Amino acid sequence: MSALEMLGIAASLSLLAGWRLYATVLAVGVALRFDWWQLPAQLTNLSVVSHTWVIAVAAVGFVCEFFADKIPWLDSLWDSVHTFIRPVGGALLAFSLISPSDPKMQVIFFLLGGGMALLSHTTKTGTRLLVNQSPEPVSNLVTSLAEDATVATGLWLTMTHPLIVAGVALVAAGLCVWVIRLAWGLLRRQVKWLAGTS
Repeated sequence: MSALEMLGIAASLSLLAGWRLYATVLAVGVALRFDWWQLPAQLTNLSVVSHTWVIAVAAVGFVCEFFADKIPWLDSLWDSVHTFIRPVGGALLAFSLISPSDPKMQVIFFLLGGGMALLSHTTKTGTRLLVNQSPEPVSNLVTSLAEDATVATGLWLTMTHPLIVAGVALVAAGLCVWVIRLAWGLLRRQVKWLAGTS
């Protein structure tokens, strides 16, 4: 497997972990457990997520997150708690891709993974804060289901087309930066408006 493919897998798994950490770990663990994803020799360290206890914990987290993410404001509370969890999870996923015999690359992938997971988590959190301003609950549900579909598609691409996913991850990271800037601008305008009316 080429370095670009490994980088693509690391970036993709980390980005997806920033949106749905438990779903990402669960899907990868189950795919590896049942040999639906054949890992190249360089990536066998990732098989740690196929351990029974890791799958069980990820499954419980996935169920909790799936329902918490569909309820307005509970999703933002869940996201705020996971600000300290998702980036670390993304960093550890990327870290586990590299053999311990190459500690320099492990550190690089750890930093890359943490940064990508933080980027997508920040995008998700900011977007949800804006969506939660809407008085009706449908937009929240639609947004959450769209995120579920995005993560499922991203996981499929990661496992089947690692070279393509490198480009997709790069575009997704760029979109995350754009959405964060947009959300930040909207929040600043709203705070100014609220300050002006009080």
